[in-house]
Amino acid sequence: MQISSKAFYLLLLLLFAFACGEDPVVTPEPEPEPEPPVVIKAGLSWSPEEADAEKELTIWFKPRSGTPLYNYQGDVYIHTGVISEGVWRFVPAGWNENLPKCKMTKVEGELSTWTIKFSPSIRQWFGSGETPVNKLGIVVRSADGSKQTEDLFIPVTDTQFKAFEPAAVKTGNMPAGLKHGINIVNNSTVTLVLYDKDKSGNRKDFAHVVGDFNGWTLSNDEKSQMFRDDAEGCWWITINGLDPAKEYAFQYYVGKTDGDPIRVADPYARKILDPWNDQYISPTTYPDNKTYPEGAIGIVSVFRTQPESYNWQVPDFEIPSLDNLVIYEMLFRDFTESGDINGAMEKLNYLQSLGVNAIELMPVQEFDGNDSWGYNPAFFFALDKAYGTDRMYKQFIDECHKRGIAVIFDVVYNHATGENPFAKMWWDSANSRTAANNPYFNVTAPHPYSVFHDFNHESDLVREFVKRNLQFLLEEYNIDGFRFDLTKGFTQKQSTESNAHVYDASRIAILKDYNNAVKAVKPDAYVILEHFADDREETELSGEGMMVWRNMNHAYCQAAMGYKEDSGFSGTYYTSSSRPINSLVSYMESHDEERAAYKQAQWGNGILKTNFNAQMSQLATNAAFFFTVPGPKMIWQFGELGYDVSIDYNGRTGKKPVKWEYMDVPQRKELHDTYTKLISLRFDHPELFNATAELDWKVTPSFWEDGRFITLSSFGEAKQVVVIGNFTNDPISATFPETGTWYNYMTSGEPPLNVTSTTNITVPANSFKMYTSFTE
Repeated sequence: MQISSKAFYLLLLLLFAFACGEDPVVTPEPEPEPEPPVVIKAGLSWSPEEADAEKELTIWFKPRSGTPLYNYQGDVYIHTGVISEGVWRFVPAGWNENLPKCKMTKVEGELSTWTIKFSPSIRQWFGSGETPVNKLGIVVRSADGSKQTEDLFIPVTDTQFKAFEPAAVKTGNMPAGLKHGINIVNNSTVTLVLYDKDKSGNRKDFAHVVGDFNGWTLSNDEKSQMFRDDAEGCWWITINGLDPAKEYAFQYYVGKTDGDPIRVADPYARKILDPWNDQYISPTTYPDNKTYPEGAIGIVSVFRTQPESYNWQVPDFEIPSLDNLVIYEMLFRDFTESGDINGAMEKLNYLQSLGVNAIELMPVQEFDGNDSWGYNPAFFFALDKAYGTDRMYKQFIDECHKRGIAVIFDVVYNHATGENPFAKMWWDSANSRTAANNPYFNVTAPHPYSVFHDFNHESDLVREFVKRNLQFLLEEYNIDGFRFDLTKGFTQKQSTESNAHVYDASRIAILKDYNNAVKAVKPDAYVILEHFADDREETELSGEGMMVWRNMNHAYCQAAMGYKEDSGFSGTYYTSSSRPINSLVSYMESHDEERAAYKQAQWGNGILKTNFNAQMSQLATNAAFFFTVPGPKMIWQFGELGYDVSIDYNGRTGKKPVKWEYMDVPQRKELHDTYTKLISLRFDHPELFNATAELDWKVTPSFWEDGRFITLSSFGEAKQVVVIGNFTNDPISATFPETGTWYNYMTSGEPPLNVTSTTNITVPANSFKMYTSFTE
């Protein structure tokens, strides 16, 4: 047996120690530490420089001057994962989890530099198993997440496990009559079509499908590799032998030979599975959801060759007239304790008794996460599972129609999140945004209002996608129209906040195109725009049968708080004949505005800050000067009960408390009953609110002290209504504006008021009186 010189030396030391009668002491050699760089560079650095999946890796982070973590002295954590097919996998901790494993150690002698070691090897630290490890994604963040880096990356060599290698491209002509997306051929056959041509006409180098139908196995056979049709700019594959009663999940696997492959779901899928969020959806909200498949990565798309049928109970609902449209804006999440369709269904009788004849649902197309306002959409053909199943959505719409209530979808086509397949297909990972060659999205929005990723509505691809989606929603869900979010952003014209509203002919053309697509399916469907643009532009759009939102929140909040300044109501109605009178949807509150009752309690004038009776009575006076004005009206949910929780409670878009107990508070119930009675007037006497009715109103700040008036007359003054409002904190004596016999509309049974000449009428503080020339 041979012995090394090092071992021989240690043996001599032992013999010498025994000879001297001393106990031998052997100091073990320390574990070798990876040498840090001689000078730790600003930014991210690591050792060894060529990271190997089978070896340990030490990482240092030294923030550059001016970046969020520069000079930071608190605890720092690493948020990291293995980048596999475009997705961060094997992430040890959620974004808000501060696990000891992910805590970085401060480097002594450095102002703000931290280190962490992936040991005993990169693969073992992540627990990535047989998944090839070729890239790590890293974000360094403060303990509370308020300070963070951009996405950082480290290339890794993996000699043990190799990534799938696609074969050479197969070309083939796509069968005629197919559309982009999932094409059901028959009960056992589907053809999948994926468009992939970028702005310059360039293509991906490979495209495969993986799913339940091929065991989630990437291969180069006919069950996975797609054909490329260069003329159509699409990849396609036909899958046979499917079970019509079964849901199939699948993804596309696409990429360039010189880049990372990615997996994407189908942008036209009617259902998606989300590995991060579906697990938190209650089975009562979405029973028997399909289990997320093993072998999938990220969001997957789902189809059935024989979709579940639904027999509409009200197939030919007649939508309410624009002259008398009273919309209730609803967010499923915050409307009931269950926060879903089940809960809302139980409240439909309440809404029917309130008198509203339309519900505008805040966005329900698949959005990121489960807890949202919905303005972060990712998939447009799938309705979000956080509220219920496809059948539940249809049952809800049917039940609304049974009660004479139309259903309007709030739709978001200005932008989409990064989970949208069109965004993922052409993505600039270095800057975490859509790439310059993306044929659907702008790199940055040309207007100042965008969030997420901005659609280019001058792209034919985008226009066709939006129109196809609008028509699908109308036909599949039997809805009655749309409220378009942020239509001022449907432009490619560069603008700032100061000029984004200026007349834009291209924006008008885009919106007319979408309106025509809607009307081609349902000629009387509502098209409502959140526009807030140039008066000429809104007039032109109104002339095409579209309606526009009119935000009157500030004026009605001023009046609610008892302040004269900026409290004029004139903007609630068109006084010009240039626009149809029924093309303006005005509102006192919306999802996007502060609640009047909250502002009263915070900043009310005198007793309107402290006296609950006065507050509710003032809100009722607001309502009297809102519902008696012709034209479509909108209520934000619980406005009829004086909801007084701030819009910023739990964060602006955060979940708000549900307050059905308000109905047990007499003053709130009285406000609700005032809403009901005022809305009833519109439906019982529609001739007072159509195009032939006349409105004489004195509602500017100059009428504050002596009382505000509305006189509403049907054609030929056959019927008249007089409203007198006192928004001050003291009683007023006002001159009645008309002669004749008048009946107190709000207090039935009161003796009639006979006015033959100048008659003064006393109106208590913070209240109104309302008289009609007819009995109910």
